[in-house]
Amino acid sequence: MADLFADDTSPAPKQDIPREDAPLADRLRPGELAEVVGQDHLTGPEGAIGRMVAAGRLSSMILWGPPGTGKTTIARLLAASVGMRFASVSAVFSGVADLKKAFAEADRAAEAGQRTLLFVDEIHRFNRAQQDGFLPFVERGTVTLVGATTENPSFALNAALLSRAQVLILHRLDAAALGQLLDRAEELEGSLPLTDTARNALIASADGDGRFLLNQAETLYNAGIAEPLDPAGLGSFLQRRVAVYDKDREGHYNLISALHKSVRGSDPQAALYYLARMLVAGEEPRFLARRLIRMAVEDIGLADPHALIQCMAAKDAYEFLGSPEGELALVQACLYLASAPKSNAVYAAQKAAFRSAKETGSLMPPQNILNAPTKLMKDIGHGAGYTYDHNADEGFSGDNYWPEEMEPQRYYQPVERGFEREIAKRLEYWDKLRRERG
Repeated sequence: MADLFADDTSPAPKQDIPREDAPLADRLRPGELAEVVGQDHLTGPEGAIGRMVAAGRLSSMILWGPPGTGKTTIARLLAASVGMRFASVSAVFSGVADLKKAFAEADRAAEAGQRTLLFVDEIHRFNRAQQDGFLPFVERGTVTLVGATTENPSFALNAALLSRAQVLILHRLDAAALGQLLDRAEELEGSLPLTDTARNALIASADGDGRFLLNQAETLYNAGIAEPLDPAGLGSFLQRRVAVYDKDREGHYNLISALHKSVRGSDPQAALYYLARMLVAGEEPRFLARRLIRMAVEDIGLADPHALIQCMAAKDAYEFLGSPEGELALVQACLYLASAPKSNAVYAAQKAAFRSAKETGSLMPPQNILNAPTKLMKDIGHGAGYTYDHNADEGFSGDNYWPEEMEPQRYYQPVERGFEREIAKRLEYWDKLRRERG
């Protein structure tokens, strides 16, 4: 395996000057922490990194953020800022042997009086056992660990490792930060061949990723475009960025949570936006159909009984039509749910009834509603005294249906919204008849 480590044994305040033919993103890589854009909450004087640098001491940390937000750059500049030796390893290409080599080199450097910052890119890709291998070296100070990850550390990293490192969150770059990057590119390479509106469109297309933005800018410079492009011309020239979205990772769960909460909060516009985000990013439509059905019974229930029917029909329509035509049915169901009256009374009733069933065990129902298919069962009283409700006044007998050892419970309490308002009136009326009939 090729040497995977960048080992700077004599750190300088600025990083090495890149070659003239290096990619634009490398040539514009900041030389000091003050030049990092979009992460002032960390690198500024009051930020966690700014305070550590001012004190001249670093603690181990995990840099968590989207691609292209400066994680690798910050790690390199941290080492230079406090005079530490910098070594790096990528979890994509490295194994146990590479880690042992890195730790052995750090031990030798420590004997010479030099501290080592070990940067681990994509640290979440190391398995649990490999992550545990960092612990003794971090604990005795052989290395100060700086890990970079795009995944939620709560899910991707060992609790033991997390307890020994601060988790610092990098923000996706906003339009102002991305604009600064383009300003620096234009200082180096000249004006971009874009109108002002096209420049804004280029920034929007980056989706918060500074590296992607600079790569797109470099493509425009290399193309030798004579006349400035408008947004339409830019769109036809450059590929649109594919949304960052892993169907089995945090982005997936964040968006489905946002969709569900927007439906629950009766905001059809926001709900449609998150549904569109997931579909455009390649989410499985059947997964969304299942979640919409869940929303219908959890957050709407009997406040609008048609909500579940709409969702089941949307599922069937999608199965019949397929993509992309069937996705319109999912959109209709989503908008129906978001604009429907809301009630979690059915959901709350289920929770309460299940809890009660677990607590009461095997209580026998009252004899009058026990099944009596044989003469023996009738002789011992099963079904005795049962009143057939259809023969009672108003189709309601008012009999007791609860076990003798258990007081009647009230699990389902309809709200004063939608169809449940009518259900509440009906239940109240039956309660009145039950009291009158003893």
